[in-house]
Amino acid sequence: MAKARSQFSPTLTPKRPMTEVIAADGAALSQELQAMRQALFPPVSQKTLRSFSSVESAKLIGIADAYLRQLSLNGKGPQPAISPGGRRSYTLDQINEIRAVLDENSKGKRYVPHRRGDEHCQVMAVLNFKGGSGKTTTAAHLAQYLALQGHRVLAVDLDPQASLTALHGYQPEYDIGSNETMYAAIRYDEQRRPLSDVVRKTYIPGLDLVPGNLELMEFEHDTPRALAERSAEPFFGRVASALGTVSDNYDVMVLDCPPQLGFLTLGALCASTGLLITAHPQMLDVMSMCQFLLMTSDLLSVVQDSGGDLDYDFIRYVVTRYEPSDGPQTQVVGFMRSLFRERVLTNHMLKSTAISDAGLSKQTLYEVGRENFSKNTYDRAMESLDAVNGEIESLIRQAWGRAA
Repeated sequence: MAKARSQFSPTLTPKRPMTEVIAADGAALSQELQAMRQALFPPVSQKTLRSFSSVESAKLIGIADAYLRQLSLNGKGPQPAISPGGRRSYTLDQINEIRAVLDENSKGKRYVPHRRGDEHCQVMAVLNFKGGSGKTTTAAHLAQYLALQGHRVLAVDLDPQASLTALHGYQPEYDIGSNETMYAAIRYDEQRRPLSDVVRKTYIPGLDLVPGNLELMEFEHDTPRALAERSAEPFFGRVASALGTVSDNYDVMVLDCPPQLGFLTLGALCASTGLLITAHPQMLDVMSMCQFLLMTSDLLSVVQDSGGDLDYDFIRYVVTRYEPSDGPQTQVVGFMRSLFRERVLTNHMLKSTAISDAGLSKQTLYEVGRENFSKNTYDRAMESLDAVNGEIESLIRQAWGRAA
């Protein structure tokens, strides 16, 4: 009997170490994402920005479509592409050229919104330490909206998960090498590089990117040692110093912060002129935000006592993934508004299948044409995004001393 049992007993396969399983899963997923990008954006596997209809272009410039047509007929500015059906369309580069032409001949209204004189570069930190608050979605759409309006924008990915980088056409583990993130410009050793060496162009004219990847975690590991060794430049000033070296090239910088109150987030808070705190209107999220605010206050007090600069032009709470038909969400928004008053943006970012569907192909709604969705769904989502981002742009203009 003992012999029979040994004959039919199964041969046990040696168990794989979990580190190998995790590494294999990560490598397989990375390969699939790379293949997906090649399928979505042929032939060069790179994203491009669509052209805009004459109606969209006129709206972006701030003129009537009939006037835009007249400019074209008079040979002023670039000529649009004309489809077989007679529809006119413009690239964003052409839209910016038209803005410049109009500025040359305008005695009042300015069509090129670049900052001028003593107007300081606006640095917007988008933050919350709870996942799912819409932080990266908010940062990406804000950066692209401002670029479409004609601003010179730098998007800065400070999140090691690097979703902002992926949304702008770079796969973090494939396209971003060692010492090619913000870490390169704020590290403590001799390999520190100028931030200008790290900045990359995107497929959206006027929008540059400082990409991110897991390398950013090195700053969280290095800083305690630097604090013990009393590094010459404090950790909380390094992000501001790096951004300051390129600030003359931009009107606005948008920082996508990591979902934690680490050294990178504190550096971003010290570099910023405005804070945008995303909030999903559910009570558990509001309770989490309460802890976030209390912890932030305590940490910033220490930083301020150590010489950190915390002079903000404005602080606003951005309600994200809002469903107007959801009664409890409406109550939470009312609760927030009763506490924070004007610091809650008047407009809310609605939860929309259009935004999530665009995200499936690593795109924002500003990149996807109206023809890809039902018109009502697209228009409702776009109206929400434009209202939120337009309100933020008004705050930036007010900080510059301009009319909202």
